[in-house]
Amino acid sequence: MKKLEEYVRSIPDFPQEGIIFRDVTSVLEDADGLHLAVDTMQGLVSDLEYDVVVGAESRGFIFGAPIAYNMHKPFALIRKKGKLPCETVSREYELEYGTAEIEIHKSSIQPGQRVLIVDDLIATGGTTKAMIELVESLGGQVAGVVVLIELAGLKGRDRISGYRLDAAISYPGK
Repeated sequence: MKKLEEYVRSIPDFPQEGIIFRDVTSVLEDADGLHLAVDTMQGLVSDLEYDVVVGAESRGFIFGAPIAYNMHKPFALIRKKGKLPCETVSREYELEYGTAEIEIHKSSIQPGQRVLIVDDLIATGGTTKAMIELVESLGGQVAGVVVLIELAGLKGRDRISGYRLDAAISYPGK
């Protein structure tokens, strides 16, 4: 069987020269790659106790939902502002060029629940930090964060220091 890294397609000079884009669609498009990714991420957090899994739109859904399903845990959605129909809380965060806002239903996390945050990637940590803030604003406790890919050169781990972060693959650059 191939190693997980072998399923990730690396595209040089995208979106700009000098950047190597790590494409997770190549993982998703291969049944063995997807299976290995979910199993690896789930295995990284097998020692954690958590009550709820949350994932951010959209790739956090792809990896978080199967982990929640396998562990028989509820799965809560974090979406772009304006996409959830019930009462929400939201957090704005910085992007490379501007800002974005994400939200979660107020009913998704109960005070005291331990939450596992799942996403495809951590780069600068802005989205991850906003997800942590959403969980905590509802009284949840972040048990940990697990991602498929960490772009370690962008220092997202530093931005969420104090929280456990597990990455299935860590690339040293950007």
